[in-house]
Amino acid sequence: MTTLPLARPATLLRSADLVLLLVAVVWGTSYGVAKGALAFYPVLGFLAVRFLLTAALLAPACLRATRAQWQGALRAGLPLGALLMAIFVCETYGVAHTQASQAAFLISLCVVFTPFAEWWMLGRRPAGAVFGFAAVSLLGAALLAGGGLQIRWGLGDGLMLAAAALRAVTVCTTSRLTRRHAQAPMLLLTAVQSAVVGLGCLLVAVSLPGGLPALPAEGAFWAASLYLVLGCTVFAFIAQNWALKHTAPSRVGLLMGTEPAWGALFAVLWLGESLGPVQWLGGALIVGAAWWTLARQRAG
Repeated sequence: MTTLPLARPATLLRSADLVLLLVAVVWGTSYGVAKGALAFYPVLGFLAVRFLLTAALLAPACLRATRAQWQGALRAGLPLGALLMAIFVCETYGVAHTQASQAAFLISLCVVFTPFAEWWMLGRRPAGAVFGFAAVSLLGAALLAGGGLQIRWGLGDGLMLAAAALRAVTVCTTSRLTRRHAQAPMLLLTAVQSAVVGLGCLLVAVSLPGGLPALPAEGAFWAASLYLVLGCTVFAFIAQNWALKHTAPSRVGLLMGTEPAWGALFAVLWLGESLGPVQWLGGALIVGAAWWTLARQRAG
């Protein structure tokens, strides 16, 4: 099976790369912000608030959509929304049940899983160099996590591993469905995905014993929710969905693999955490692997 390169203009590829790096930066901050919000509200309730607010915010932009656009958005958005719900439930519960360094390492396994998922699901064998870049990025994530060799597996670790695998599957599924239903506007597609996640989490939460408590009144909770809605959901999902129409899933996995490095930088500058030389080296390897593959393609 041979590699099938995507015939895309160089300027479009560069734009997609820069957008994906910015998404990685924004998502890198999300772990610390979400942890703060979870101090005020349960996981499923918090996810319902976050994604229902997102859907409500995007609703006015969907009013002028045509019937064909709605059909495309529903056909792509319903399965993608279900996958996103599974990812966010696994990630959010996982972060609550494991150390942040372990979570960063495990979610970065998405970088390794994505080329294999692309090969399996899309029949497109990535170039051999992609696997090398993925290995360098994974080594960086292990160093960022403090070595990666002393991880003690528990419920949270298993959930983060599941989230990493689901991310890889979702990247490939999004690439396939957004191209198949190209008539669906990104805002409409994101609104459908968000509604699926929000309503799904709400239905599960209210069906559990005890239901959901009243919404918190603390400003910190709503500030965190607003940041996650506007930056980590609305902007990030629209940007990623757009970029996936113009670049290969394996490149998306590599660029999104820089997320742990940005999360570490956020933790140091904003949360006051500290990193040792080994962790900084790991972050440099992750970012370097992404820029290495970009420079290689531009040179080619």
